[in-house]
Amino acid sequence: MLFFGLSAVLILLLVYSAIEPLLLRVRPVEIVSSDLPPTFDGLTIAFLTDIHHGPFFSRERVRHLVLRTNALAPDLILLGGDYVHRSSRYTVPVFKELAGLTAPLGVFGVLGNHDHWEDADLSRQAMAQAGIHALDNSALWLERGDDVRQRGGGGEAKRGDDENRGHERIRLGGVADLLTDDPQWAPALDGTTAGDFVLVVAHNPDLAETLRDDHVDLMLSGHTHGGQVTAFGLWAPLIPSRYGQKYRTGLVSAPHTNVLVSNGIGTITPPLRFFAAPEIVLVTLRAGQ
Repeated sequence: MLFFGLSAVLILLLVYSAIEPLLLRVRPVEIVSSDLPPTFDGLTIAFLTDIHHGPFFSRERVRHLVLRTNALAPDLILLGGDYVHRSSRYTVPVFKELAGLTAPLGVFGVLGNHDHWEDADLSRQAMAQAGIHALDNSALWLERGDDVRQRGGGGEAKRGDDENRGHERIRLGGVADLLTDDPQWAPALDGTTAGDFVLVVAHNPDLAETLRDDHVDLMLSGHTHGGQVTAFGLWAPLIPSRYGQKYRTGLVSAPHTNVLVSNGIGTITPPLRFFAAPEIVLVTLRAGQ
């Protein structure tokens, strides 16, 4: 009798693990910083990472992800890499769907290790064609006042007519993947001071351990999938990190910055999740101590 009871429990757990990848949630996170200029108080950022379009995450699901993200009406959309899984034939389709993402301050992204393993050049081309600004080892200032402007390597976009008003700004940078590329902090930090608010996107959270000063206020990362299959959200047996459970999920204190690690959206093989639900992270920035 005990055998049948245990078998039934295991079957239920396995069924739930197959269902959880479909239970996409929105995780709200508020970040308070004294470095944030008042005009950026209340700025919302939708962070999407580890979509892994492929045999286990269909193009239709990517399309629904885009619609759900746009429905949140974020001011800024950031993408954390790993757009595909198993084949480069998924690269162009995923970016054709992600081209539908819209936000007043734009859509920016970095590449992950899976994008490099499949075809990094193709990923960059498809990203550019989708109107997504590549941030790998690059950065720009986002300026905001009575109008909203963004300056950087991708050119300049602006809203509003009054060019004479003052503007406050924050730094938005990206660092290339730690495992498969040549990550450089310098572009993100170039021209910044300790009083600037600096936001960085990097696929692998382990990168935070290589930062040597305190100029970065927040780093957004994915890669770990929240452990993907966990012991009821408390511990994961397999995490692709040199630092064990530290960067599994959530807001983590690194030596010189804070890292917000998302569970991501898709999966790798096997396509299961257990108490590591897929998520869109919706960050709200607040000015304050």
